[in-house]
Amino acid sequence: MKFLWIASFMTLTASLSLGACSDNSTSVEQSSQTKLEKQQGVKLITDIPAPVAQKIPHELTAHGVVRNDDYYWMRDDSREDEKVLAHLEKENAYLESVMAPLKANRETLYEELIARIEKDDTTVPYLKNDYWYFTEYSGENEYPIYLRKPSMDAEEQVLLNMNVMAEGHDYYNIGDYSVSTDNNLLAYSEDTLSRRVYTIFVKNLATGELLSDQLTGTSGAVEWANDNKNLFYVKKDLQTLLGFQVYRHVLGTPQEDDTLVFEETDPTFYTYISKSKDDDMIYIHHSHTDKSAVTLIDANQPTKAPVPFLPIREDEEYSIEKSGDSYFVLTNNAATNFRVMKAPASATDDMSKWEEVISHNPDVFIQDIEVLGDFLVVKEKQDGVLRLVAHNLNTDKATVIPTDDPIYGAYFTGNTQQDTNTLRIYYSSLTTPASIVDIDLNTFDKAVLKQTKVSDTFSSAAYTSERVMIKAQDGASIPVSLVYRNDMFNKDGTNPLYQYAYGSYGATIEPTFRSSWLSLVDRGFVVAIAHIRGGQMLGRQWYEDGKMHSKINTFTDFIDVSKGLIEKQYADPNRVFAMGGSAGGLLMGAIANMAPELYLGISAHVPFVDVVTTMSDDTIPLTTGEYTEWGNPANKDEFDYILSYSPYDQVSAQDYPHMLVTTGLHDSQVQYFEPMKWVAKLRDYKTNDHLLLFQTDMEAGHGGASGRFKRFESTALEYAFVFYLAGIEI
Repeated sequence: MKFLWIASFMTLTASLSLGACSDNSTSVEQSSQTKLEKQQGVKLITDIPAPVAQKIPHELTAHGVVRNDDYYWMRDDSREDEKVLAHLEKENAYLESVMAPLKANRETLYEELIARIEKDDTTVPYLKNDYWYFTEYSGENEYPIYLRKPSMDAEEQVLLNMNVMAEGHDYYNIGDYSVSTDNNLLAYSEDTLSRRVYTIFVKNLATGELLSDQLTGTSGAVEWANDNKNLFYVKKDLQTLLGFQVYRHVLGTPQEDDTLVFEETDPTFYTYISKSKDDDMIYIHHSHTDKSAVTLIDANQPTKAPVPFLPIREDEEYSIEKSGDSYFVLTNNAATNFRVMKAPASATDDMSKWEEVISHNPDVFIQDIEVLGDFLVVKEKQDGVLRLVAHNLNTDKATVIPTDDPIYGAYFTGNTQQDTNTLRIYYSSLTTPASIVDIDLNTFDKAVLKQTKVSDTFSSAAYTSERVMIKAQDGASIPVSLVYRNDMFNKDGTNPLYQYAYGSYGATIEPTFRSSWLSLVDRGFVVAIAHIRGGQMLGRQWYEDGKMHSKINTFTDFIDVSKGLIEKQYADPNRVFAMGGSAGGLLMGAIANMAPELYLGISAHVPFVDVVTTMSDDTIPLTTGEYTEWGNPANKDEFDYILSYSPYDQVSAQDYPHMLVTTGLHDSQVQYFEPMKWVAKLRDYKTNDHLLLFQTDMEAGHGGASGRFKRFESTALEYAFVFYLAGIEI
């Protein structure tokens, strides 16, 4: 997915800026300087001239509105323009020069962050078609080794060694892999540029040799038919980077001879594939912001034409789980917060023949389902609190699975077998490290198969997490998940606050453990996840109230959470920090324009900030698929609304917080030139001398650097920036 930010609303922006902040903006700035002076012997080199970007006027006209974009020239789809690359390198050099006095701090933080990663680590094996599959990390290696074995006590077989495969590449990623049903062939996809365009290879597992088959320009996903010679994949449009064609490939034949089995002609849809748990069906998923559907391919008859499970309907979404001769369907048909139905395989396209299994409850949001053995397990939320409910399909009895934490995150994982009453989940809370847990659904006995080790001294009891509700300016109650260290927290308004949110696409940021946040809470920070509108923490309507013409709620919710936490004395009003990435980076751009006085520092990672221009250009990757999230600027009312909050368009002559902005040159979701332009414009407009630092990873894309250790270099940079501003010594 992408992220888009809209930060205009001139009147609203002005009112927020003049509200609670006009009286204390000077004190905040003075406090900021005081904090900086507390860094004994450490002072950033702020007298170095920042890079000044050339202005080349470029007019953009729509609906009678003329916008001048002085930095439009920064867009280079080839990533080869010497002028553009030179400016990015200047920004990188400027950041390193300014931050030079904190080099030791960054190194210390990096070592601290990676020390929490187990050097020798193995995932919990799962059983698939008579083999146990798992991955293994060792020593200082950045990447995993993919392994399998026929029994738990047998010798392991190496499927893929990413450490060897990544040699010679600045970036390397395996997108997907799939083993043929006879267990002899491995199809896998790799990306060496971080543009999320993958090449599929096929490996003979008996000899280790690669077959001649190479399928280029794909989304990465690959699924085998059950004849062991046909495989299915999704081809991408190399301009928009949308997956839109599903092909069937016959081993040993050239890619140009592959058979097109489905083509998506509506560019607002995303297309991807998966396979049923029993391996009988290959699913083509059609995903749109407001509707979704599935098309079926018989894996036993791969040349047979695909059949829609249920045709696409306006404003209706569904997902399916196959169980014998039936399908369990999670659908929002006549159910805003979803219900569960059961469809016979012989009549999937006729809802009159379906039966309701779990009826709609407007107070309960059903997020996901898992079907195995005698049970249907439902992941649901009420008042934003997660619970897992096991429904016995024989007795109709429903039981809430007990958990240790009142506030936690969980999802289904590794449930590859149908004939079992043992459920496997990923489980975590803000104080409980990630755990893989097996649950006997007959007795609800639990077995923790693995819990991520943090350190020899870590204890969950040393930390507290809690859920608080903050009142928004329109009266809505916003859930906020907090974590802090017991012996460093005083509810007296003296602790620095690190506030994070996303707030788009209905994505729910669960309150799960992040080892990197220990570096913050162990130094006295309160870390907060603001579950703002645009996500689905409080159900589907919570999402609807934070998209399209209600998008402004996402931004004001975040600001109201900051004010509320200050008022409740969880936070020092002079040391409030905000962080967001991707669509959360749009959020950062919006709050920087709307309430700059509230925040001492803002970290915006791969931020989507030039919303109007991007959404007006359907050649930019992913734009068309986002129309129902943000709006289509071809429509005047949507153009006006997006313009009112677009962070790039709403930059104004005012004081801005200290800011750290990061991007990747090869980002396929938020193009590098959006934050590049934004930083250049901020430099031109901002009226104070607060830090504005911009870093571009010249090898990475949207997800940052590849490798389990290297990615923490950017975290160490951000934390060094935050601790310096907060006056905290490392």
